[in-house]
Amino acid sequence: MRLITHFPARINNTMTKYFIYILIGLGVSALVIYRIVENSEGPKAGGQPRAATATVIEGMVLRPQAFAEDLSLSGSLEANEQLELHSEVSGVVESINFNEGRNVAKGQVLFRVNDLEMRAQLAKAKTAERLASENQRRAKLLLEKQAISQEEYDIAEADYQSAQAEAQLIDAQLAKATVRAPFSGTIGLRNISQGTYVTPATLIAKLVNTDKLKITFNIPEKYASQIQLNDTLNFTTSSSDKTYAATIYAIEPEIEVVTRTLKLRAVADNSDGTLIPGTYANVTLPLAPVNDALLVPAESLIPIQNGKMIYVLKGGVAKEVEVKTGTRTNTSVRVVSGLKPNDTILTSGVMTLKDGLPVKMKLINAQ
Repeated sequence: MRLITHFPARINNTMTKYFIYILIGLGVSALVIYRIVENSEGPKAGGQPRAATATVIEGMVLRPQAFAEDLSLSGSLEANEQLELHSEVSGVVESINFNEGRNVAKGQVLFRVNDLEMRAQLAKAKTAERLASENQRRAKLLLEKQAISQEEYDIAEADYQSAQAEAQLIDAQLAKATVRAPFSGTIGLRNISQGTYVTPATLIAKLVNTDKLKITFNIPEKYASQIQLNDTLNFTTSSSDKTYAATIYAIEPEIEVVTRTLKLRAVADNSDGTLIPGTYANVTLPLAPVNDALLVPAESLIPIQNGKMIYVLKGGVAKEVEVKTGTRTNTSVRVVSGLKPNDTILTSGVMTLKDGLPVKMKLINAQ
């Protein structure tokens, strides 16, 4: 009977606790809702509008300054002159007169193809030429005595000229059996041995001249008007910490439509042989100095779909401004359009800003 008597009392105590918890929860919820509604309302109880809390952002005032603009580009080194050596005639290699990887001089004999057959053909052609020459001489004497007609003399003259041309043709073919270096340079690894049968399609070796090296690179079309022949540039390679100088000697006469760039070529001295053709080059091309450049910190720029934008402080609020940029340094970027001198730009925490947000600026640099 005692169990039955106290059981309802315990239920009442538990229900009371739950009821108290529910009241507390409702009170907290009502307070949160009240604060949200109050913050969303413009006017206060006195009728005055509530001022939005301004975000404190670092910023700076733009001042024009002198700027020596350099373009950082990529290029490749090429040999001043290079070619693949081939034989112009087919035949068996009779002799090889060069060492792989060594320097050769212009006009030096590199290899010879067996030419016995062509020499025999040349001797035969020379004999025919001499006979035709004698026939032409006799025909001329007979023509002077009117013993033969002009037509007969013309035939003898044509036979002589034909025999002479045939001998010259075979002599030219015979000269091609001896291959000489067309320019001084370094010859590469050979692909033949003495006794190899070669044809004009057979690659013998490569010959390169590396006393000077060419550097080929492209610049954006907007800088094309600032580049001239004989301008100098500097470049480095991944294989050395040394900075090399080069001079522009050729400019492509048209812009590449696909890349919207202009191709240029410069030449650098390599008499010490430290540079190797095919090496990647980091090119630094100086442009004409700019006396009124506007530079902004790199972190102040925000990438957008069609370019970049920056926040400018106007009337105490942040305003989005689309800009076009130029050359980038280690810390700054040159803005070529969209900003003007004395504009106040916001430089820190820009990813948290939005157009029209009230801002209090902390000046970091007046330039």
